Amino acid sequence: MQRKLLYILASVVLLSVGWLGASGFTLLVALVPLLYISDGYSSSARDWWRMAGWASLTFVLWNVATVWWIWIATPIGPIAATIISTFWNIVAFMLYHYISKRAPKSVAYTILVAAWLATEYLYIHTEVLSFPWLALGNGFSGSTWAVQWYEYTGVLGGTLWVLLSNIAIFEALKQRAKWPAVRAGVVALLPVVVSLVIYWSYEPQSERVKVAVLQPNVDCYDEKFNNTATRQMQNIVDLISQTPADAKIIVLPETALPNMVDDDEPQSDIAVQIVDTILTQHRPQVMVAVGASTMKEYDYGQKPSSTARGNVGGYFDIYNSAIAINGDGAGDVHHKMRLVVGVETMPWWFKSLSELINLGGVTGQLGRNDKPTVFEKGGVKAGPAICYEGLYGDCFARFVREGAEVMLVMSNDGWWGNTPGHKRLFDFCRLRAIETRRAVARSANTGVSGFITSRGDVEQRLDWDKRGVLSADVEVGSRTTAYVTYGDWLGRMGLLLTFLGVLYFVAYRIRRKNHLV
Repeated sequence: MQRKLLYILASVVLLSVGWLGASGFTLLVALVPLLYISDGYSSSARDWWRMAGWASLTFVLWNVATVWWIWIATPIGPIAATIISTFWNIVAFMLYHYISKRAPKSVAYTILVAAWLATEYLYIHTEVLSFPWLALGNGFSGSTWAVQWYEYTGVLGGTLWVLLSNIAIFEALKQRAKWPAVRAGVVALLPVVVSLVIYWSYEPQSERVKVAVLQPNVDCYDEKFNNTATRQMQNIVDLISQTPADAKIIVLPETALPNMVDDDEPQSDIAVQIVDTILTQHRPQVMVAVGASTMKEYDYGQKPSSTARGNVGGYFDIYNSAIAINGDGAGDVHHKMRLVVGVETMPWWFKSLSELINLGGVTGQLGRNDKPTVFEKGGVKAGPAICYEGLYGDCFARFVREGAEVMLVMSNDGWWGNTPGHKRLFDFCRLRAIETRRAVARSANTGVSGFITSRGDVEQRLDWDKRGVLSADVEVGSRTTAYVTYGDWLGRMGLLLTFLGVLYFVAYRIRRKNHLV
């Protein structure tokens, strides 16, 4: 019992450090203690439940160690995230454990890898109850030089690397022989070597555009939504005045505009008019990309969307949006595509819990679009991703598929205080930059604002509780990566291999039973 507890604690620490600011390379051995515990149990039902208990404890503690900061905004948040994330991990690991006692280990290892990839894929692409913060490949967000091949595989390639390394190292430790050790070394180190070759040979494109990001540093809980519209607009105007004269794009955070904006006619909003007047008179060459809450009202007889709310005046939708002011398009508005469960989107069976969840601002069921809007200014196309969209690689890639040459990320990370939450959200954008080979300009209300190159390197950053302006000449990209073209193809392969692997296992058991009879 004591040894197993030590194994569990070792796994938890090794799994967690990549999300706490240290190197994610510990992930390459993080599951080895769990594999040892599994190897020591028999095929009995009692031992299956014992293993399920140890595995559940491991994954629950991993979640507690890495997403505890959600508690600051909503106590129910980390509990829900832990339950759902642990469920998917348990499905993959316990399927492996069951098969490993009844079939050749090659079958069991194949199922472990395929099922883990499949469950991560399902978790990422599920529209409700999706929070893939702990996808194993995300653990390398602080070591982007080691995962440059994400442009081919996406984050699930990192998950595949972690799983294969753990299996190879576990077998090497068990067999204590030369060739298994060599094999483990190759599996663990070869991806790093390949990544370094890509990293040092990578040549960014020469075309550049001057971009400025603003960090207003408005208190989310006190000032943001408490009748301080005039002060907030003065803050925005002051920051715009500090941007370089040759800037072409200025980026403001998520919901930076203080008032609800008309979704059909955003130019009618007083805050939009103030910014537009400044640009028209003094900076006609500049586009401002800014976050706002927008409302669409449905006329009498007009069919509302499935997300519309109703009142005595009719139906309306509220969106978490990005607005292009003085862009080349007419009234460009992008609606956030990936909504935060429990805050911005409510499954019907989840609505009774909605009052327990509050991340500030507009809550409840928001409207959404499935297709991104790409802003354009002076021939440069920019994708305006909003906060949570930076967590999802395939969602981020949609902007590039629609022609985005530069990525803008607007976020409001102040809900969680000065914790690992806002730091990892910034780091995940480094992975998005590699997957799409697009430079990223990120503006946060407070948290981390800055610039990320298409190689995933951080050029500039403005950290927590700082107000200010950053500017940089940002690469305008036109390359189309394999990941942008094919998305999370490894996850789809995982689903197929899991299905085929389970079928093979069933056939194997039937054939073996008949042979014994």
